[in-house]
Amino acid sequence: MERPVVALCNPSERSRASVQAALHTLLTVPWPLQWEFQACIRLLSVLQWVLSFLLMGIVFLILLIYLVFTSFWPVSALYFAWIIFDWDAPEQGMGSYSLIYCIYVCIHFRDYFPIQLVKTHSLLPSHNYIIGAHPHGILCVGAFCNFITESTGFSEKFPGIRPFLATLAGNFRLPVFREYLMSGGLCPVTRRAMGYLLSQNGSGNAVAIVIGGAAESLSCQPGVTTLILKNRKGFVRLALQYGAHLVPAFSFGENDLFRQVVFEEGSWMRGIQRKFQKLMGFAPCVFYGRGLTSIHSRGFLPYPKPVTTVIGEPVTVPRIKEPSHETVDLYHAMYIRSLLKLFNDHKAKYGLSEADELRIL
Repeated sequence: MERPVVALCNPSERSRASVQAALHTLLTVPWPLQWEFQACIRLLSVLQWVLSFLLMGIVFLILLIYLVFTSFWPVSALYFAWIIFDWDAPEQGMGSYSLIYCIYVCIHFRDYFPIQLVKTHSLLPSHNYIIGAHPHGILCVGAFCNFITESTGFSEKFPGIRPFLATLAGNFRLPVFREYLMSGGLCPVTRRAMGYLLSQNGSGNAVAIVIGGAAESLSCQPGVTTLILKNRKGFVRLALQYGAHLVPAFSFGENDLFRQVVFEEGSWMRGIQRKFQKLMGFAPCVFYGRGLTSIHSRGFLPYPKPVTTVIGEPVTVPRIKEPSHETVDLYHAMYIRSLLKLFNDHKAKYGLSEADELRIL
């Protein structure tokens, strides 16, 4: 009788086989946590952005003042010396370091809402442009993402055009926060800064200005599209003086990202907001969004709702060193007509109805 042959496996071969089996099992099992991980990263990217814009400047100002009274006072002294030496940098286009605005973080920021950029007409690199960004909303999410982060492909859609976003000049006086803003190409919305970018920085510059500003943020409500634009003509005069073409841009969905407590005109709270706006340059809005742990709770994070920024047709502007009031009014009216056409042509595509109208105050 023949004896059965028994195959003896090497212990190392058995362990290798068990590892391969385990890996095969992991690869075939669905991963429900992968989507949750992506959602968490997107939430954190938005959280760091909101905290940076709301708290970074104040926190570092308090910290540097505190260090003055400690043994680490040289840190504050060196930084404030640097601020004095580098005082004019924001107004001379010396930002856009692209160190902080990591494209990886910005892609997750974009996908949180999501945000997209729509091109309707080309912008020629042989010209400079002033882009009117509407509406302001609470934190200008659409303008920031599209003109600063490159996550929506601005340079691919508009080759040869360098985008800048103008914001309050006071933000560039806050320590560390000024470097944070400059790192993404933001500049102060001052005549000197605008003049530099539109005359001494070559051609192919597109400076985005949120024209409605702080006053418009006070009337930011979901389902209401109101722009403060009728008496805002400084950007048109600036465009005429430097021959920069005017380009309307509208971010559909911007006003849906937060809920705001709106005080009636004539109320004492509205009066405080107006006075604070005139004194500080921005309005203290009482707003809320979603919470950190749940979309159904209240907090300071924006709601994850889509925002679509549409770039409209440029209004060709001649160069006139000293434009008359009539000329400014003429091109201001042309800009408003172009903006209204942009809004009416695209409102039904991006969340509004055909009956919705754009109110211009």
